[in-house]
Amino acid sequence: MAKNWGQRLRKWIAKQLDLPEDVMMNLPRLTMVGQIHLYIENHRGLLSFSDSEIRVRLSRGQLLVKGSSLVIKAILPEELLLEGMIEHVIFIQE
Repeated sequence: MAKNWGQRLRKWIAKQLDLPEDVMMNLPRLTMVGQIHLYIENHRGLLSFSDSEIRVRLSRGQLLVKGSSLVIKAILPEELLLEGMIEHVIFIQE
């Protein structure tokens, strides 16, 4: 119950201060350009990487990206830029 109350409070604060919910709720933000670029914000680290599959840890679960010729173009503490032929983006809830 307390966790649910905390989420409601963060949503209310985000609305009152006109802040994006993804920032207040610590949610990932994904920006995809066609099938060739995927920009991930608010990640918690890289779990696995190959040229056909990438797993990224999130605050609540994992993100699985499948495709071909996948390359990490940039990686920062909370930001990740992927390039390649992206075929699937799957959220795995833990």
